[in-house]
Amino acid sequence: MRHQKNTVKLGRSQAHRDALLANQVVSLIEHSRIKTTLAKAKAVRPFAEKLLTLGKKNTLHARRTALSYLRHNEGAVHRLFDEVAPRSAARKGGYTRIIKLGQRQSDAAPMAFIEWVDANIVEEAAPAPAKGKKAAPKPAAKPAAGAAPKKPRASKKTADQPAEPAPEKAAE
Repeated sequence: MRHQKNTVKLGRSQAHRDALLANQVVSLIEHSRIKTTLAKAKAVRPFAEKLLTLGKKNTLHARRTALSYLRHNEGAVHRLFDEVAPRSAARKGGYTRIIKLGQRQSDAAPMAFIEWVDANIVEEAAPAPAKGKKAAPKPAAKPAAGAAPKKPRASKKTADQPAEPAPEKAAE
């Protein structure tokens, strides 16, 4: 019987699920906010909060335990213990927040942000250009350092010649 066994399987094997959760938490530590599916965000939350609790202990054993959970990603462990955990030192729990975003367009999967509650998120997503409007033109490529700059071509028409009238459209 499966009483009190609440592991969300996410359609993956145990090893794949562990690697996925570890990678998600590493991304959360590095970026302070990640966009993922709602099911993955709910699965990541307890894992991330346990690691932050380890970060608040700040002992050698806690660092080694976090290092083993995060697949020996030393940069993420360093940032967790030195930057993320001290911000949440006064908080007794509830270190993450999940913000629902609606459905993904391709497969209608419910999407969400998961972020640290005490993080100062400065980055905002750039607004998408409105439909029907063209994107800003790209700047012209710069010539190579050794190449001579191109001279603009002289117009074939001179000031003495009158401008040609526009061709008339054929009557329909």
